Formats: sequence, structure tokens, C-alpha cells
Amino acid sequence: MSASPRERAKAERRERYLEAAASLIAERGFSGVSIDLLGSAVGVSGPALYRHFSSKEDILTQLLVGASERLLAGYEAIIAESLGDEETLRRLVHFHLDFATNERDVILAQERELVNLPEEPRRRVRSLQRRYVNGWVQVTERLMPGASRADLTVRLHAVFGLLNSTPYSGSLASPTRVREILAELALGALFAAAPAA
Repeated sequence: MSASPRERAKAERRERYLEAAASLIAERGFSGVSIDLLGSAVGVSGPALYRHFSSKEDILTQLLVGASERLLAGYEAIIAESLGDEETLRRLVHFHLDFATNERDVILAQERELVNLPEEPRRRVRSLQRRYVNGWVQVTERLMPGASRADLTVRLHAVFGLLNSTPYSGSLASPTRVREILAELALGALFAAAPAA
């Protein structure tokens, strides 16, 4: 059943609030963002946000859990295409780079504020992140059969760090050139010959 116009409008408002929250949290930190400040940023009273979120912590939870869910869903969509491993890895790099480029504020918020999530959603984010990384490991281990799973995981964490550097490198060159450089470096790191087991 499709959503009603009212439900769609509510979902769109909620997404707009989350985008504003990501921007403010990236700029000021979670502790520096009040409900009133967030409400002001989106043109409503702070208490009006409680129609969409139960608390300030709920906003951070929805922001960070949602980001991890979108990353995992993107990975699963690419895997479902049943491409060859090299092409799958290329697609994964470009997908993650798209995410990091389009959601820089979310990347910064996650990097700095995961510690401020309540315990249960923090565990959920960590679980989703592990599934995401393990999925990439499964692809890369077929391309690098001589590398240990531990080595591949280290390599992939380094690649994620590189791809997630867009909030810091985005103003240094044109967005297109930044993407080209980061994709080239990430793929070079992933396709470099792995040491023999």
C-alpha cells in the first residue's frame, strides 16, 4: 500500500529535520545543538520536533542508525546484481564515495558522536557496520586469495578512512576531481597485490 500524501509530507519533514540535525551536529557537536536551535534551523518551534522524535538522543539515533542501514542496503543492492568481483568492488567504491560525498555532515557526525548514542542503538550501528565491512571482505578475499581475512579487514578500514575523508578534502579541488582522486587511490589500494599467505 502506498503512503498517503499526508504520510509522505510527514516523512519528508522528518528527513529535512535529520539533514538539518546532521549539519548542526557536524558544525557544533551533539552537545552544542539544542532542540530549540534545531527547531529554529528548520523553521519550527523546538517542541514541534517531538512529533517526529522522542528526544534529542532519538534524533542522533535515527541519523546514525539510518546512515548505517543505507550503506548496508546499498551494498546488498550491488551484490544482488551478480557482477564479477572486480566490477562489484569498483561499484562498491563508487557507491561509498557517493555516500561520503553527498552525506558529509553525516560522516562527520558519525565519526565524532557515535559515543553519544545510547547503548542499544550504538550496538545496532556497530552490528550494521560489521555486516557492511564483512560483505566487502567476502568480495575482496575472492580477488586476493593469498591475503588473510585480518589483513583484508585492515586494508578495507584504511580504504573507508580514505573514502570518508571527503569532509576534509572536498574544498581542496573540484568535487569531480576529488572523487576521481579518492576512487583511484581506493581502487589502487584494494587491487594492489596482496602478500602470499
